[in-house]
Amino acid sequence: MDAYFDGAMFASATITLLVIMDPTGTIPVFLSLVGRKSREARLRAAQQAVLVSLAVISVFAVGGEAILDYLGIGIPALQGAGGLLLLLVALDLLTGRHSAEPETVEDVNVALVPLGTPLLAGPGAIAATIVFVRQAGGHPPAYLALAAAILLVHLLLYVCLRYSGAVIRLLRESGITLLAKIAGLLLAAIAVQLVANSVRGFVTGG
Repeated sequence: MDAYFDGAMFASATITLLVIMDPTGTIPVFLSLVGRKSREARLRAAQQAVLVSLAVISVFAVGGEAILDYLGIGIPALQGAGGLLLLLVALDLLTGRHSAEPETVEDVNVALVPLGTPLLAGPGAIAATIVFVRQAGGHPPAYLALAAAILLVHLLLYVCLRYSGAVIRLLRESGITLLAKIAGLLLAAIAVQLVANSVRGFVTGG
C-alpha cells in the first residue's frame, strides 16, 4: 500500500493540520463576524473562506520554499505579520467597529481576511505544510498522502462552518454580541502568541 499511498504521512499531516487549523475552534470567530448576516451570506462566506485557505495552503505546498527564498521571508516574519493582522481584527471585534462596515465590503473582507487567511491558512499551517513537503522527499506516494490530508482537513473546515448556523438559533443577537467579545479576546491572545513566536524565531535564528 505504501508504494501507492503513504498512510503514515496522511495520518501525521491530517492530525497536525487539524490541531493547527482547529475546525471547531473557528466557529466562534466565524459566527462573531457573520452571525448577523443572512443564511445565504453565511454560506457564501464559509465557502469562500475555505477555498481561499485551500488555495493558499496549496500554493505553499507546491512552491512555498521557493516563494519564501525568493522574497527573503522566513517563518518568523510570516508569524509576525499574521499576528499583527489578527490583532487588528481582534480590536475590531472587541470595539464593535466591524459591525458598522458596509455589508458588501464586510462579506469580502471576512471571506478573505481573517477567515481564509491568516485564521485558517495561517503561519502555523503554512509552516507545517512546508515541513511535510520536505519530509515527502520527492516520493509521489507521500505527496499524494499530503494532498489527501489537506483536502480532508478543508472538507472538515467547510462542514463546521457550513452547519454553524444551528448555533445562531441558540445564541440570538445578544449571544452573538457576547461571542464577538470572547472571540476578539481569543484572537488577541493568538495574535500576541504569534508575535511572541516571531520574536523568538528571530532571536534564535529559526
